[in-house]
Amino acid sequence: MEEKNKITQLLHTPYEKEDAYHSLAMPIYQTAAYEFDSAEEMEKAFCGLSSEHAYSRITNPTVQYFEKRVQALTGALSVTAMNSGMAAISNICMTVAYAGSNIVTSSHLFGNTYSLFKSTLSAFGVEMRFCDLLSAEAVREAIDENTCAVFLETITNPQLEVADLRLLASIARERNVPLIADTTLVPFHVFHAREFGIDIEIVSSTKYISGGATSLGGLIIDYETFDWSCSPRLSEMAAQVGRSAFTAKLRKEVHRNLGAYMTPQTAYAQTLGLETLEVRYSRQASTCLELAKHVATLTQVCKVSYPGLESSPFYAISQEQFGSFPGAMFTFDLESRQVCFRFMDRLRLIRRATNLFDNKSLAIHPASTIYGNFTEEQRQSMDVSQHTIRISVGLEAVEDLFADICQALR
Repeated sequence: MEEKNKITQLLHTPYEKEDAYHSLAMPIYQTAAYEFDSAEEMEKAFCGLSSEHAYSRITNPTVQYFEKRVQALTGALSVTAMNSGMAAISNICMTVAYAGSNIVTSSHLFGNTYSLFKSTLSAFGVEMRFCDLLSAEAVREAIDENTCAVFLETITNPQLEVADLRLLASIARERNVPLIADTTLVPFHVFHAREFGIDIEIVSSTKYISGGATSLGGLIIDYETFDWSCSPRLSEMAAQVGRSAFTAKLRKEVHRNLGAYMTPQTAYAQTLGLETLEVRYSRQASTCLELAKHVATLTQVCKVSYPGLESSPFYAISQEQFGSFPGAMFTFDLESRQVCFRFMDRLRLIRRATNLFDNKSLAIHPASTIYGNFTEEQRQSMDVSQHTIRISVGLEAVEDLFADICQALR
């Protein structure tokens, strides 16, 4: 049979079992438990010896179908759906890290990711090695025999820095360390993580996938490209299941014990969101580039940052990795914090709200909100400026968004 387009495959992903009423949309299996025909069948389900569902904290038919659709779109060998992006990151860390290990990463991270690394994990004996991921030499120096992962955001939020992923992947391969990346800012139908050497991909499905901020979710996508026999944490599991060791450890132990699996209601909403992902993203991302170009012409604006602009220092590498439209978020700097607040207060169309890639455009002042509980010294070390406004571009007409920004600056 002729190979289908990925979106076509996604739309026609078959159910695991035929639905009794031939529903075109996967039903919401809103249940905690499942009945079995015998004690033997029950034992097999609970011990992972059959594909039957045992308890919805572990697996659920609606969630499983969502995972299967993401697999169809990414070509991954395993997908695990969690109840938020932060849950996905924390479950990954609990799967690969151990007391005495370290994670090599950048200080240019989303606020809660930085807090998880710097405060929460350090209390359990996991060291964070913050370095410049744009420098191959700095990365090589940071990695040692106790490094359990190199972690990054493919486009940092809100700094909009873009690292060379193939270079980082080659360094990680040299040192037998997995490359783990949060790829949320460019969806996986555009950015193909495996092609750039990413072993484990993290996506906050709250963003593009949810279909307009309908629900919270996170995805752990395992391409099974890393040899986990090199990992002190996973070598024993690798001896049993080979390159599936990460997902086996995650699904048989970590996510069961932490209890952060996605709910069936969320999976239903996000399955529908997947179906319109390509259409919505193409509109949002193209509008974002056009709007960023318009804003860059305004005399009140000190600087505009977006990797899709030729003025960006990351333009060339961004084009190579993400194409012409690297996401639907850009930032711009104004004269001062006071001017930023005045601008925010005068907005009429763009909403003052957090989150990214809602159907409505959103504005936020990151330094006073997402990073509001950090010290000024910490914010400076993370390159989070009091002068910066972040815009998440929605589905509105570009001329209306630009008009709102212009009137708010006057």
